[in-house]
Amino acid sequence: MVLPARTRRGFLTGRSSEDPATIFPPGATEASIKNCSGCGACVDACPTGIISIRSGIPVVDFGHGECTFCSKCAEGCPESVFPAGPAGGFAHFAAIGDGCLANNYVECQACRDGCPAGAIRFRPRVGGPFVPELDVQACTGCGACIAVCPADSITMKPRHRKAAHV
Repeated sequence: MVLPARTRRGFLTGRSSEDPATIFPPGATEASIKNCSGCGACVDACPTGIISIRSGIPVVDFGHGECTFCSKCAEGCPESVFPAGPAGGFAHFAAIGDGCLANNYVECQACRDGCPAGAIRFRPRVGGPFVPELDVQACTGCGACIAVCPADSITMKPRHRKAAHV
């Protein structure tokens, strides 16, 4: 039985920062991941150390850092797991949960400060600290906000793509 990796913060609070959904490295899809042999070349190539091999496939853990979309994982992969061309964004976006400190009247803007895309902004609130607002369209899903959140209240949600023509 493989137990999920836990962050120090998750251990101390008794919560796991692991998202139940599996997140593949940028560009990898559920179909392309079937070509993976589990060699770990992408793990070794990742400069931020967010990729690991679990159950024989590469997965991303944003509790360790963020994805910079450098494409080193794709360059290091000897199989056809990653499509040709630069890695785009992820098929998910950040979601700020109820445990957010700012939403609970505690001053915190760590997620905004950590977001390289500027997708998290804070708006004023009467009688309390500013509250976070996420621009889903601007969010690249890089995970920078997850590692810096002191309350482990940010998770990833899948983007639901609408069909262009029905």
